[in-house]
Amino acid sequence: MPPQGRVARTRLAGTENDENSGTTRLTRAQAAALKVDELATASKATLQTKKSTINGAGTTNTRKRAALGDVSNVGKADGVAGKKAKAGLVSKAAQPTGIEKKTSRSTRTALNPKPVNGKTERSGHGTIKAAAKPKAPASLATKPKAPVDENKQPSVPERERSETPQEPEVVKAEPVAQAEPEVKDGQVYPPGVKDLDSEDLEDPLMVAEYANEIFEYLRDLEVKSIPNPDYMDHQDDLEWKTRGILVDWLVEVHTRFHLLPETLFLAVNIIDRFLSAKVVQLDRLQLVGITAMFIASKYEEVLSPHVENFKRIADDGFSEAEILSAERFVLSTLNYDLSYPNPMNFLRRVSKADNYDIQSRTIGKYLMEISLLDHRFMRYRPSHVAAGAMYLARLLLDRGEWDETLSYYAGYTEDEIEPVVNLMVDYLARPVVHEAFFKKYASKKFLKSSILSRQWAKKNAVLFGIDDIELTLDQIS
Repeated sequence: MPPQGRVARTRLAGTENDENSGTTRLTRAQAAALKVDELATASKATLQTKKSTINGAGTTNTRKRAALGDVSNVGKADGVAGKKAKAGLVSKAAQPTGIEKKTSRSTRTALNPKPVNGKTERSGHGTIKAAAKPKAPASLATKPKAPVDENKQPSVPERERSETPQEPEVVKAEPVAQAEPEVKDGQVYPPGVKDLDSEDLEDPLMVAEYANEIFEYLRDLEVKSIPNPDYMDHQDDLEWKTRGILVDWLVEVHTRFHLLPETLFLAVNIIDRFLSAKVVQLDRLQLVGITAMFIASKYEEVLSPHVENFKRIADDGFSEAEILSAERFVLSTLNYDLSYPNPMNFLRRVSKADNYDIQSRTIGKYLMEISLLDHRFMRYRPSHVAAGAMYLARLLLDRGEWDETLSYYAGYTEDEIEPVVNLMVDYLARPVVHEAFFKKYASKKFLKSSILSRQWAKKNAVLFGIDDIELTLDQIS
């Protein structure tokens, strides 16, 4: 029999006291001193089979089995109290603890989840990690919740819902792509007429999609902006001759200030509309002309001349206060309506059908300004005058016939243009009355349009039924 001292040194443990085992159990103090990793110590504790610790009294505390309840013989303390433990033979459950424990029969089955508030008292090393084992039955208890997770399969429809908003976008994009062809197909051109606006569809500045609608609006506006062609009948101190002198002087002022052609046409239109509504004395006619040019320049120009410049151009005949006061009076008389379908817009439209020929367009501008000085053109619309100017310019230069394309974009046929052309030839064939106007277009800048047109008109005046070309415009008015 082995000595008794050998038995006293033997630890009350299970398989860990095997002599072939080289491991030594570490206490918390030893683990802290040796700076052992907490995670390594915890993982080792979970693999060990020994689940009991020795308290300070030298007794051993036995841990319950959390999942299956208390099935040990710890309650039978009388049967094991007198037995002596032997190394390697004593099991964990048979070790005396010295603590009486009450046995209770658990009504919970092995597969039911553990109560939430049920706590197990543990002491000694490995307590933190031992608490993780009760999670095993908890995982079994979560199995009945599997149908709840299966009901979350609508995640696939959610993915489909995320894709469904893209489908309406594709459907809406199709009408937008078809919008441009509808605009093109909506315009019907007569036989023989070319579509000249299609080449400008890619240029946003040309607004080719709205070109026809814009000029239809301008033609409707012409009726509202035409002055009274007989307003000189109720003017006591004025005559058509004095009006011609005023406009000829304004042409010179317009050239002096280097203003746009649209400014001159708008200024003359303001004068005629104002004289159609108000009676003006002769000494105030020049003030009306300066004020009209001042208003038109602010309406059309980017940088309009200062009011002081207009005062000086009139030889200081009127003060700045008088010009500004006249400006307010003229605008109130016109009801602040300066909408005027400028004939330059119609001339550019017809010139597009003429392939933007420089010579015909320059001569057309000269012929069109004749309507500003000759009061007989006041009966015709600006679009009508522009069409007649282009027709006569092409006739002077022998550019061909007035075809369907020109007639469509001008808005007038050859027969409708004939009365306007006859008036232009009549003005050109007679002696020059408006010197400033004639000299302006006699320069090289305007291709000597006035000289060329006058020579051609004298030669062909008979063809237009004009026999008294020696009489001036003032004499026949």
